[in-house]
Amino acid sequence: MINKIFSKIPRKHSKSGGEPSLSSSSSTSSKKSEGGNKRLSSAVDDVITAQFSVLSVGNNAEDRFLRDRNLRGDVNIASASYEALPSFRDVPNSEKQLLFIRKLKMCCVEFDFTDPTKNLKEKEIKRQTLLESVEYLTSASGKFSENVMQEAVKMVSSNIFREFTPQPRENKLVDGVDLEEEEPAMDPAWSHLQVVYEFLLRFVASPETDPKIGKRYVDHSFVLKLLGLFDSEDPREREYLKTILHRIYGKFMVHRPFIRKSINNVFYHFVFETEKHNGISEFLEVLGSIINGFALPLKEEHKLFLVRTLIPLHKPKCLGMYHQQLSYCITQFVEKDCKLADIIIRGLIKYCPVTNSSKEVLFLNELEEVLDATQAPEFQRCMVPLFHQISRSLNSLHFQVAERALFLWNNDHVENLIKQNRKVILPIIFPALEKNARHHWNQAVHSLTLNVRKFFYDLDAELFKACQNKFQVDEAKEDDMRERRETTWKRLEQVAANNEAILVP
Repeated sequence: MINKIFSKIPRKHSKSGGEPSLSSSSSTSSKKSEGGNKRLSSAVDDVITAQFSVLSVGNNAEDRFLRDRNLRGDVNIASASYEALPSFRDVPNSEKQLLFIRKLKMCCVEFDFTDPTKNLKEKEIKRQTLLESVEYLTSASGKFSENVMQEAVKMVSSNIFREFTPQPRENKLVDGVDLEEEEPAMDPAWSHLQVVYEFLLRFVASPETDPKIGKRYVDHSFVLKLLGLFDSEDPREREYLKTILHRIYGKFMVHRPFIRKSINNVFYHFVFETEKHNGISEFLEVLGSIINGFALPLKEEHKLFLVRTLIPLHKPKCLGMYHQQLSYCITQFVEKDCKLADIIIRGLIKYCPVTNSSKEVLFLNELEEVLDATQAPEFQRCMVPLFHQISRSLNSLHFQVAERALFLWNNDHVENLIKQNRKVILPIIFPALEKNARHHWNQAVHSLTLNVRKFFYDLDAELFKACQNKFQVDEAKEDDMRERRETTWKRLEQVAANNEAILVP
């Protein structure tokens, strides 16, 4: 009787139109959770019962299960019993949702992908089943039942939630910014993980997923584990996670405060403890969209997030890995509320690097973007400390830093702000301009400095001459001080040579 049933089972696999698109590759590794063999055996039991219950005839199809365990045998359970379920095209519409649930249970079975020669048939069956489930999820009509949502989240959780094996990160940072170029180790399980992520993305985005019911399963625990996966070293996985998190934030409004708070905690741990995390840029991309949607006036909670979280993110040495996304978030705050410009500029000055030239160039780039959205009243509050910092950058011996600081005068909005406040700004930066014009080693910096000096002279010749006279007086005083210091040292050297004691005023 059993042989007759097997002979009638159609062995068809639905052909997929192709795999979901890939982004750039990187290395990641996974560790099997404890009890994997027990879970495999249990899931195989479900798979076998599912196959025959779908094919049963009559009103009690769900209750008719195969009881004969002798079919499974005692050796290689997965190979003996992990067989493909019928295609959705081969069952009536009334049975499709039941078949979908059983396919989800079937996909909960885990395989060892570290051995490419092991369970090849079963792995391909699972992959095809995942692709069929994604296709069904996309074309399904009618709200998903609570049972479907529960099994969908269970299947996703069993596949993607795992512990990462920490990779050695020594010698990966060069000058605190650039990563060494190295060939990434491809995750052998990605062909399955990718389809699971595509399934989760479409499940969350589907209009048939009711958020009122779905929030019971896509809960705080699920979201927290999802955020933990952002530390994956595989950029393809982080790209999917970024999109999925954004969809969850948009669909499940009840989770929004929890998501923001949890991301805050990741940032705090990164900035003040480890300075090691692979997903900071992806988190910031999600936050950029969230900040863009903040209602006006901004809540105090969001302003505290700016001051306590975003601005301190300028501190880590690996700023270059996520600076573009961070700069976008900062600029969004200025565009939302121009009064925050003073706080942001002072924060940038606080974390401005002293010995890291490449990081200082990034700061100057961001500073120009912030100044471009800054209004005159806020500019006047912070212009004194700001141009003291710019003056130090102008005198940098690293030509890219000095050149980038001089490029600020190419921005029309910044130039207008400087024009309006030239009586305060020019006396601060004039010494730096004069020193560059006299003896900066780089010709490009020298030429740009002369252009800025000409700009101020044409703008206000009287002020320029006054600053020049003051600089000459200060320079004479400095020369006199230097001579007196040298004379004093010579006297001390003579006294030391004669072994005499003398009181130096």
